[in-house]
Amino acid sequence: MLKTLMKCVREYKLVSILSPIFVTLEVILECLIPFAITLLGEAIERGAGLWATGEGVTWQSLGVGQYALVLVGMAILSLICGAAAGAFCAKASCGFAKNVRQDLYYKVQEFSFENIDKFSTPSLVTRMTTDVMNVQMAFMMIIRVAVRSPMMMIFSVVMAFVMGGSLAWIFVGVVFPLAAILFLIMWKTMPLFRRVFKKYDNLNESIQENIAGARVVKAYVREDYEKQKFDRAATDVQRDFTKAERILAWNNPVMQLFFYGVLSTVLFLGSYLILRETNVAQILSETGSPLTVWSVSQLVVYGMQILSSLMMFSMVFAMITMSIESARRICEILKEESTLHSPENALTEVADGSIDFDDVSFKYSATAEKNVLEDIDLHIRSGETIGIIGGTGSSKTSLVNLISRLYDVTEGSVRVGGHDVREYDLETLRNQVAVVLQKNVLFSGTIKENLRWGNPDATDEEMEEACRLAQADEFIQTFPQKYDTYIEQGGTNVSGGQKQRLCIARALLKKPKILILDDSTSAVDTHTDALIRKGFKDFIPSTTKLIIAQRTSSVEDADRIIIMENGRIDAVGTHEELLGTNAIYTEVYTTQNKGGKAVSSLGEMGDGENPSVTCGDSSPTRGAEREGGEENA
Repeated sequence: MLKTLMKCVREYKLVSILSPIFVTLEVILECLIPFAITLLGEAIERGAGLWATGEGVTWQSLGVGQYALVLVGMAILSLICGAAAGAFCAKASCGFAKNVRQDLYYKVQEFSFENIDKFSTPSLVTRMTTDVMNVQMAFMMIIRVAVRSPMMMIFSVVMAFVMGGSLAWIFVGVVFPLAAILFLIMWKTMPLFRRVFKKYDNLNESIQENIAGARVVKAYVREDYEKQKFDRAATDVQRDFTKAERILAWNNPVMQLFFYGVLSTVLFLGSYLILRETNVAQILSETGSPLTVWSVSQLVVYGMQILSSLMMFSMVFAMITMSIESARRICEILKEESTLHSPENALTEVADGSIDFDDVSFKYSATAEKNVLEDIDLHIRSGETIGIIGGTGSSKTSLVNLISRLYDVTEGSVRVGGHDVREYDLETLRNQVAVVLQKNVLFSGTIKENLRWGNPDATDEEMEEACRLAQADEFIQTFPQKYDTYIEQGGTNVSGGQKQRLCIARALLKKPKILILDDSTSAVDTHTDALIRKGFKDFIPSTTKLIIAQRTSSVEDADRIIIMENGRIDAVGTHEELLGTNAIYTEVYTTQNKGGKAVSSLGEMGDGENPSVTCGDSSPTRGAEREGGEENA
């Protein structure tokens, strides 16, 4: 785990090394200052004694000036070293956190959907925010406080033996019981922190669902329910965090108890020995000279430094205890390998748009008991237009996801252009398979910037042509800034039908060999839908087109229509063939078309649209109520 995280230091190695070096210099100077003060005090005390006996002495002869200059110089150097250590530490820790976030983000971009399903979106968000912040704080403490504490303790113990002799053993004696207590606290809190970070994921999930489904929440007046749901998740986090913090809170009182207990013992013994003026003081002093007020006072200073360094270490310990679980969660992402890879010597060219499913079965998880798709045997010629219809949960989307290799088949094989999709370079394959998803996504930026997701090098003329084909140019031209109109995040300032048409235009700019429309015309009226399909037939006849739809009118003129039922292909045929022979298709057609002449409100409302509304809506700000195809709640 540590080795994985240290790879994220990279260009900040130098400042990460300089910080502990300057911390060490700062500690050495801080430990020498009390010793210099003792020498200065003894010089002053010696001068005072000589002055009392009538002997003539001067400050120069005692060296007071020199001692004072040395003290000032050491204090200034200590200040400079401390400031430098802080600056290097801040740069190193912030840079380290930046690299960790960057590595996590790049890693997630490489993940397949299977990897993302494994961790879940809320968990990934928590790991990139809260967990990275915890690791950053721990790294900052490690390269500064965790270096300062042991260094301060070691140098202070050495100087304590120099100044106080055997009395310094008192300070050494408290280290072992304190270490045992700290280990016990860590052992108790680690399981709690491991549990609390999982509950953080649940908290983020509650927030994400509530925001993403804000329209549904308000439409069904479920605000109170969502508040209670969030309160439960927040209370779970609070409960475990409180329990963990209660245990960690023992750090401070235990440290204070040892701190003041040891200082009281040293002051009592030191004062007793000095006041008794016996040889016991000489025995307790390894230097052979009796203890003095100056040596005991500086021994107290070193004792305070020893115990304060232990207190600082306990703070580092508490932070590291919290961050260990965060570090483990981050390393899980960094070590995770995508389940999809381009093979060696991968194919870099797709010959045509033919698609073949050979005895395909598929399930989303290896541990799943049931296949989502089963015994799929299908062959589609290049340039063919295929309609796919089926009930909710019949695995229509799962079927087309295998074509662009968003998932790998469990059994059998999927071939595109005569080759197994697993033989292609992933980028090559996906550049030739354009998918317009059921849930349309537009990013913040202008219409041009959104369209160029399909082709970064597309010219203005190519964009306009694609938009005309997708029936989007008409409403774009009514905007004051036309193709430079700004789209809000998620496309909130355009209606559902407008978003769908922009997404279709974006896919067309890729000039793919295979075009998949996953219920992507459900929010447009039937007239516009017909115009889009006519444009496909006239202008991109060589492109293989797969149209998933809920409306039979969207697939009536397809070369073949596939009927999906419970993950299997129930029937394949033309509109005329299926209308009289397939019960599922006949029922759907009859329900949506009263005698085949008019679209019923029941059938159309299932797609979230008003069939009476035409494509005349062009306002980018009026919302979905003017568009026949507002987004489904």
